[in-house]
Amino acid sequence: MQKVKKIVFITLLTILSSCVSKKDIIYFQNDQIEQNKVSNAYKTIFKPDDLLQITISALDLEAVKPFNLPSVAYATTTNSVVGTPQQQAYLIDNQGFIDFPLLGKLKIGGLTRLETIALLKDKLDPEYIKNPTINIKISNFTVTVLGDVKQPGTYTIPNERITVLEAIGLAKDLNISGIRNIEVIREENSEKKIYNLDLRSKNIFTSPVYYLQQNDIVYVKPNRSSSQDAAYNKNTGLFISIGSVLVALISVLTR
Repeated sequence: MQKVKKIVFITLLTILSSCVSKKDIIYFQNDQIEQNKVSNAYKTIFKPDDLLQITISALDLEAVKPFNLPSVAYATTTNSVVGTPQQQAYLIDNQGFIDFPLLGKLKIGGLTRLETIALLKDKLDPEYIKNPTINIKISNFTVTVLGDVKQPGTYTIPNERITVLEAIGLAKDLNISGIRNIEVIREENSEKKIYNLDLRSKNIFTSPVYYLQQNDIVYVKPNRSSSQDAAYNKNTGLFISIGSVLVALISVLTR
């Protein structure tokens, strides 16, 4: 009888230990927001492997044509254009350069959008184009959300501006078993850097990675109970249920 009671006690203890505390799952419950540290300023910094769409416009339409080259595909048999021509995109190489029409190699890796526009204007005006208007867009701006979320994946961000909370929203939020202390993995100066963010703290709004950059990775770790469950056989739950029934029957029969 004592052995049966011991088994029941251990079973109950296991169930209780797997419960998640309310303090572990509620967002923004700790700390006060330091308003003087909150900033809505966000700037895009161009990096290697960014694919840029650069559009040059001006009153002189003929002058801008060489800088807005179309990208076309040709049929191998007829040598004719296939599909609708798209605007030429420029890939930043691992040294930070793009090869731009007439201007040649330009190093824009590490520059902001405004700095890149200023560089192009300085190169174009007045030698090639007078008073050009320049628009630059990253066509492959993506962030990745992995781990214990409802819908992990890589997401394309069309407006190049996203917060870590919005990225989690794209992934349909954390699972109840996801640890609220998450990681943001970012490449800086060709090195991977890991930032820790506690979703339970309001200090998240002052974090340097609150606004994500292109190719950032958000990782949510599972809690200990979830990790242990993953190590069990998929039939473990069935076996525990059967064991519980057997324990109950033995308890009744030994009274």
